[in-house]
Amino acid sequence: MKKFFSVMILCISIFTWAQQTEVPFIGYRAFDIMKGYSGTGTPHYYLDLKNNGDVHFGYVQVNQASGEETTEEINAGKYAPNKVMKVVFKKYEETFFVKFDKDKIYLTDEKGNVKNLEGCCSSTESINKETCTCESEFLK
Repeated sequence: MKKFFSVMILCISIFTWAQQTEVPFIGYRAFDIMKGYSGTGTPHYYLDLKNNGDVHFGYVQVNQASGEETTEEINAGKYAPNKVMKVVFKKYEETFFVKFDKDKIYLTDEKGNVKNLEGCCSSTESINKETCTCESEFLK
């Protein structure tokens, strides 16, 4: 019986190890895809990539008039390279799709095509462009 349990534990360990994907980083990263709206009290978004591959997305928003802080964090699933992740925040009924790598995060459609929108331009870029690629470097 001991041999049976030892073999079972070994098999489960191997299976679990085989399913793990190498993550591009571990920890907290802030991002700002909608650059044109920074500083207006809009949410400050972040992701927290756990060492087990779980990806948590969240935001912190401070109401500029009252100083009231609103936060929310959700688990969007396991990391996989080029995986499109659906992020659903319930408090503000907000849903968006993203994919990310070691250095950047991209706002995409459901199929993973990176979006080009007016709101993704910084104030400097908006002088010369109508739309910009919806991407952001990670801020530590």
